[in-house]
Amino acid sequence: MDFLDGIDAHWLWATLGLILLAAEMLIPGVLLLWFGLAALATALLVLATDVSVPLQIVNFAFLALIFAYSAKRFFTDQPIQSSDPLLNNKVGRLLGETGVVSRPIAGGSGRVRLGDSEWQAEGPELSVGERVKVTGSRGTVLLVEPAVTPVLEIRKDEPSTPGKA
Repeated sequence: MDFLDGIDAHWLWATLGLILLAAEMLIPGVLLLWFGLAALATALLVLATDVSVPLQIVNFAFLALIFAYSAKRFFTDQPIQSSDPLLNNKVGRLLGETGVVSRPIAGGSGRVRLGDSEWQAEGPELSVGERVKVTGSRGTVLLVEPAVTPVLEIRKDEPSTPGKA
């Protein structure tokens, strides 16, 4: 490797670390990040002390393992909480929603329109046009029950006369 003569080892490790960090942005996953950080830490070690090449490689391997294991343990102990846990669960997001029967539910199954989509549904006998509420799911089949429409109660209070409490 004559082309590497005259190049300090810490520059080689720093270059390798930056290449690995750049590759991390192009390749999905989080593995190359820890190798890149281990290479940069090895560059700092080589810059601070005059370490032999075999010891540099051993140091790099141990640092990569330590970084990867520490990150795995950290993210296992403190998982990232999603602001929308049902983001990729379309059926889960429909729980409690109301829709309209688009194909009669006869014999326990039919179709229900929710928003701009139509779903297979299971529930009691219902005719087209009736409103239903989603109570659960079995795979991609919605479990529905008749929606209870709130009854508006109109009260006619006696007009209050002045002086009466």
